[in-house]
Amino acid sequence: MTTLIFGHKAPDTDSTGSPLIWEWFLNHQGIAAKAALLGTPNTEAAFVAQRWGFDLPAVVDDVADDQSCVIVDTNNPAELPANINGADVTAIIDHHKLVGGLETKGPIDITIRPLACTATIMHQLMGDHADHMPEGIKGLMLSCILSDTLAFRSPTTTDTDKALAETLAADLGLDLDAYASEMFEAKSDVSAFSDAELLRMDSKEYAVGDTKFRVSVLETTAPKIILDRKASIMDSMTAVATEDGVDQVLLFVVDILNEEATMMIPNDLTKAVAEASFGATVSGDTVVLPGVMSRKKQIIPNLKV
Repeated sequence: MTTLIFGHKAPDTDSTGSPLIWEWFLNHQGIAAKAALLGTPNTEAAFVAQRWGFDLPAVVDDVADDQSCVIVDTNNPAELPANINGADVTAIIDHHKLVGGLETKGPIDITIRPLACTATIMHQLMGDHADHMPEGIKGLMLSCILSDTLAFRSPTTTDTDKALAETLAADLGLDLDAYASEMFEAKSDVSAFSDAELLRMDSKEYAVGDTKFRVSVLETTAPKIILDRKASIMDSMTAVATEDGVDQVLLFVVDILNEEATMMIPNDLTKAVAEASFGATVSGDTVVLPGVMSRKKQIIPNLKV
């Protein structure tokens, strides 16, 4: 049976590139494997795949009973197919906190390490096989690291991630800053997306007590493009929350260059969350949070209601 490899819903560059990287690694060892996606990837991920000569993996809605699969870049059942506990999960490779709720058919390989990027962990797991990575796989790996670290601006960045990125860029003959700028420019082009699509594009469900949130992050070098749509985006937050079965959407527009996030404040609940979670003083329908760049390390761990 071919093993499916996939990351989380609302796939970003790491959840798009890492399945392709692991597909190569398993096939390199003679194991039949195929990358998949759990949704349409964001514009940066699509750019990266094309830049390094890959077709985007097929989107799957669910997995069949006993389907062999490897989960990457998440271990959260809420971000995975509905029948994930019916599938045969053989491995998890991740860099997020352990959530719980997955049930497997037997002992499996689990690697969760405090690094900024799943692709960095994969490089460590490959051992000497990494010496055989073709240029395209190196390009994907570099792209995943630059995306997840925001070109080393994110507080999730480790020396391990940075050193690997620098080595890969040297191998590929790339200027790190110039290539990162290309990626972030692609990520910032959101003109083709509806407000609802923007709110779901890079988002995760998270509960604080009995209050369920969809925590959405839009990383961009051109925040004005998104903030100019503020009124209509905030109008869409209620509908998206209702459709997705959560109490509220929280939206953070991360300005990569200025290293800050702007949180939209459409109602009293979001105002209370901003003030309780980040010590902010809210006087309008947005609030700037200096230095806030990472949902994983700075936003979700601090959420309070």
